[in-house]
Amino acid sequence: MQYRKLGATGESLSAIGLGCMGMSFAYGPVDDAESIATLHKALDLGINFWDTADMYADGANEELISKVLVPNRDKVFIATKFGFRFKNGVAGPGNAAGTYFDGRPEWVREAVDKSLQRLKIDTIDLYYAHRIDPNVPVEEMVGAMADLVKQGKVRYLGLSEASAASIRKAHAVHPIAALQSEYSLLSRDVEGSILDTVRELGISLVPYSPLARGLVTNTLDTAALADNDFRRTLPRYQEDVAENNNRLVQEFAALAKDKNCTPAQLALAWVLAQGNDLIPIPGTKKRKYLEENAGAAAIALTAGELETIEALVKKYPHTGARYSEGAMKLVNR
Repeated sequence: MQYRKLGATGESLSAIGLGCMGMSFAYGPVDDAESIATLHKALDLGINFWDTADMYADGANEELISKVLVPNRDKVFIATKFGFRFKNGVAGPGNAAGTYFDGRPEWVREAVDKSLQRLKIDTIDLYYAHRIDPNVPVEEMVGAMADLVKQGKVRYLGLSEASAASIRKAHAVHPIAALQSEYSLLSRDVEGSILDTVRELGISLVPYSPLARGLVTNTLDTAALADNDFRRTLPRYQEDVAENNNRLVQEFAALAKDKNCTPAQLALAWVLAQGNDLIPIPGTKKRKYLEENAGAAAIALTAGELETIEALVKKYPHTGARYSEGAMKLVNR
């Protein structure tokens, strides 16, 4: 496994991280035994950057991870997030109507203690605000997060799906180590002012859903998605774009075959090629996909290959930025 530096922290993180959400939440049936085996396999592969959040199955994902994290604490850089809360205690995939964001300092203080208890650790390595609260000044929220660093409960701070303006406000209060945002071949919203801002400030970009929620892997049967798989609600998976999706996926698979790799590996290699300050966290709950993802770190793309990939994506524009969707995005100030 190759490693990359996290912002200006000096921390070395695996170039391919592990998004753990799907082990407990949003992507169909769960299999705790296979998820535990996948976490152990991550250790074997040198994948030391694991990502979760307190909202994933209402904390159950943090509890699941703790079973492998605690006995291997020195081998894992753990990131979690706070902020999303469920109205009336209802926690369901894609349940945007029943979800609200709470960035109040008092909730920051309460949420971190709950995460520490579930993870069964003393300190969280990277603590993200899951979104920006439109009702709470960024400076107040980040100020409360900075207090957690002083208290030793958190080592580094991050933001998720924040605007360039919010990033600057936050970074002025306390150094931000990472911005987590959706970014893939088909989700390019961060390009421009947001990516320019994090690079100017020395902040790493942590792309989630770098495989476009499985679309570019050429292994996904959208018609067979489980009833509780939230992708069923996304525009990218609807019938009106199915034909273009299929053409893009098939042509992309042909490029991967020419490169002697899988489509998933090619998609991850593309993300990695966008800069050494990107550390993608593809999510999986199965060992076979984890091993496949890890292999992408060894794939180098030439300038010509990158141009070919870009040309292919541009052929099918309505699978691209127009259909970039992050679960429960908020309007940022």
